[in-house]
Amino acid sequence: MDICEKISYIKGLAEGLDLDVNTKEGKVLSAIIDLIGDITEEICEIEDGLDDMSEQLDAVDEDLSSLEDVIYDEGCDGECDCCDDEVYEVECPNCHDIIYLDEDMLEEEGIDCPNCGTPLEFDFDGECSESECESEDEDSRNDEEADADAE
Repeated sequence: MDICEKISYIKGLAEGLDLDVNTKEGKVLSAIIDLIGDITEEICEIEDGLDDMSEQLDAVDEDLSSLEDVIYDEGCDGECDCCDDEVYEVECPNCHDIIYLDEDMLEEEGIDCPNCGTPLEFDFDGECSESECESEDEDSRNDEEADADAE
C-alpha cells in the first residue's frame, strides 16, 4: 500500500468513526487528516512527475547512446543512414582550409570556400578511373609498408 492509498484508508476510518467536528478534539483530528491529505496529494503529484521525467530521461539516454555510437563509429555496421554517404576532403588552394563535402555538394560542381570565399569547382563523377584507383591502392600499400618499416 503506497502513501496515497494509506491516506484514503485513514480518511475512510475517520468518516466511519463519525467524528464530531464541533468538539475540540474532532476539529484537531479533522484538520490533521485534511493536512495529511493535502501533503499526500502533493507527494503523489511529485511522484507522477518524477516517473514521467524518468521515462523522458531514459529516452534521452537511449538517443544519446545511439548518437555516440554514430559519432564514435561504434556499433555501426552499415545498417544506419550515417554510413550511406561518403565524405570527401578538399583543401582550398587559397587559404589551405580543409573542407568536407558529401556527394550532393559535389554534384553542384562548385562551392565557395566557407573560410575565404574562393570559388572551388569540382568535376567528379563519383568513380575513379582504373589508373587512379590503382595508384591510390599502390599509395596505400606503400604507406602501409613504410609504417611497417618504421616499427
